[in-house]
Amino acid sequence: MIESTPGVAAPPTADSRKWWALGGLALSLLVVGLDLTVLNVALPTLSTSLKASTSQLQWFANSYNLAMAIALLPGGLLGDRFGRKRMLVIALTAFGVASGFCAFATSSGELIIWRAVLGLGAALLIPLSMSVLTVLFTPEERPRAMGIWATANMLGIPLGPILGGWLLDHYWWGSVFLINLPVVVIALLAVLWLVPESSAQTKPRIDLPGLAASAIGLAAITYGLIKAGDAGWGSAQALVPMIGGLVVLAGFVQLQRRPQQTLIDLELFRARGFTWGTILSTIVSFALFGLMFTLPQFYQAVEGADAFGTGLRLLPMIAGLMAGVRIGQPFLKKVGAGPLIGTGFVLLTVALAIGTTTGVHDGYGYIAFWLTMGGVGVGLAMPIAMTAALDELTPERAGVGSGLLMTIRQIGGTVAVAVLGTVLNSQYRSHLAPATAHLPAPLADAATRSAGSGVAVAAKLHSPALLESVRSSLVHATSMTMWVSTGFALVGVLAATQLPRRARVSTAPAEAAESTGDLLNAAD
Repeated sequence: MIESTPGVAAPPTADSRKWWALGGLALSLLVVGLDLTVLNVALPTLSTSLKASTSQLQWFANSYNLAMAIALLPGGLLGDRFGRKRMLVIALTAFGVASGFCAFATSSGELIIWRAVLGLGAALLIPLSMSVLTVLFTPEERPRAMGIWATANMLGIPLGPILGGWLLDHYWWGSVFLINLPVVVIALLAVLWLVPESSAQTKPRIDLPGLAASAIGLAAITYGLIKAGDAGWGSAQALVPMIGGLVVLAGFVQLQRRPQQTLIDLELFRARGFTWGTILSTIVSFALFGLMFTLPQFYQAVEGADAFGTGLRLLPMIAGLMAGVRIGQPFLKKVGAGPLIGTGFVLLTVALAIGTTTGVHDGYGYIAFWLTMGGVGVGLAMPIAMTAALDELTPERAGVGSGLLMTIRQIGGTVAVAVLGTVLNSQYRSHLAPATAHLPAPLADAATRSAGSGVAVAAKLHSPALLESVRSSLVHATSMTMWVSTGFALVGVLAATQLPRRARVSTAPAEAAESTGDLLNAAD
């Protein structure tokens, strides 16, 4: 087993076991991302099997997201205090146990509760696995390690519909959770055998007022953003929790200015690399959601694809993402982090701009082209931006810093869903309104509720004209939504200039010069 002392990084050696340890952690991150989307394809089945209402179906997903928002921030602190390896074992165990209970839930309430526990396990796992990178890998090796970590973190999201659709075609709905169990076992063995124990030399105190304030504030803002996507930004259901959450978080930040408070380290924001690396990785997440949020609806409503087919159509983005990770690492020491991240954002901006021109009758080859380009952009920008932030963390602050970084990204992703959902829905409804003006009110309401409902209404009425209007309205709404994402990607191009031109890496030792392709294969 690799030896390490608390708060001290493992010495650079030719031992490949740490890369195998990262491979085990990468597999666990894969199922964390997968669980964000795999349930979406099972919702119709769950509505009948568990007799779930529409509100309960929404909370199957939202309970996971809320739990993650609450626990991401303290997750890193707990690792710094009690030991990162020990907390990783607890997180993986909780994730595995919750997966089993989700699979065999007999009521909607049970599933919602265990989905929340699943989210807590995931929330601990993400910052803890990131903080371990600071302990296991030298600064020279860290860009490769972060490339694997970020790739695994992102791959699970588009893989969810593919794997979930296949499982539902062959097995019962609980199988979408049982697939987590063998992965959790492998990750547990990797952590127990290969990951050294580490913690902060000066044990941070458990900041109970800070924990309570951050949990309440983040939960309230996340809940408000979720409701904004459904009820609108001006509704009391959205505004009251969002404003209340912001007030609580403002008080929380004031608490953290006191020297004895330890939940977040505000001094981290004095480091240019951490601040801009965090901002850039959050912007990438926002722009990426422009693809992930709109394309599945486009494929299903316009091209008539099922959940499995929708997932398969996202494969070009995965291929581009992996290519971007491979391309970027060899050039990092030559051109620096800023130019590479900027190049990634340029590719993502161009891809999204091309995507706005996609029409009803465009072939899949056209979509695959710009989708691959966007994936390359994300693969270039995301891991390097996160490495820029991670490089500012010492092993002493690895947990707290990783938790802060991932919390900001999580809130950014939730904001993206709320904003893009509002744009998509409002544009779809306004564009479709003239075509539904002559319909009875119940049918008109159903058609404007979503593109999927619109297709169902057109089929019920045997109306090709209404079907064409639904599809063209969704294409229009998709274009407008992707223009918003394009704007954020363009902001990323400008923000990338704030990073130093040269990456903070020294000459890598010869034994660390393994190929990125081999490492990615090990992670897979």
